[in-house]
Amino acid sequence: MGRVLIFLSQTLQGTVSRPFFLKNVLKQMEQIGVNSIPVVLTTALSTGMVLALQSYTGFKRFGAESLIGTVVSLSMTRELGPVLTGLMVAGRAGAAMAAELGTMRVTEQIDALATLATNPMKYLVVPRFIASTIMMFFLTVLGMIIGIAGGYFVGVKILGTNPVTYINQSIDNTEVTDIWYGLLKSLVFGAVVGLIGCYKGFNTDGGAEGVGKATTGAVVVSCMLILILDYFLSALLW
Repeated sequence: MGRVLIFLSQTLQGTVSRPFFLKNVLKQMEQIGVNSIPVVLTTALSTGMVLALQSYTGFKRFGAESLIGTVVSLSMTRELGPVLTGLMVAGRAGAAMAAELGTMRVTEQIDALATLATNPMKYLVVPRFIASTIMMFFLTVLGMIIGIAGGYFVGVKILGTNPVTYINQSIDNTEVTDIWYGLLKSLVFGAVVGLIGCYKGFNTDGGAEGVGKATTGAVVVSCMLILILDYFLSALLW
């Protein structure tokens, strides 16, 4: 735990001190964010559609089908949007960060950077940390929109819910704070994925086997922290 906090401290210091490797940040934003769009949108779309379908089945017993929009909207903005996006990015980008940095560590490329008077933390870790935090925010926005759209498609086009009622219920019962708190979660989850992925990769040892363990550990720890922090953030914010 102490080593992780020290690693976090060094990373945060690197975000506000020169030099700034902007090209590295932009490259990582593409690798972490842009390349994760398909898996995030697929997950969000299917989740919104299933959520609408299951909500309709339950509410139909009580004649409350009009509440489908509320359930989908609140679920995607408060919980499922940021959490599922975080888990998907952890599984894809978090693993990639750990594997890439782990390979660089065991092949002594990181040590070579240090001998060339280049700070490995600034050059390798900080760009990934910044990119992960920023892109998680935008991926969550996309996930929320697509998830709600998927719920609307199922609720209105397939199940026959009144579209005006669906939209009005969604708008009336979803506050701006619900959206912003969900996006605040996404920033925290993005920082977690970036931190753990880089920490595991940066501290890899044991050759190819060590890289595999670091990659697995990065995904498992990131996912566990996302789920744990989600509870505490929900309890704190709402």
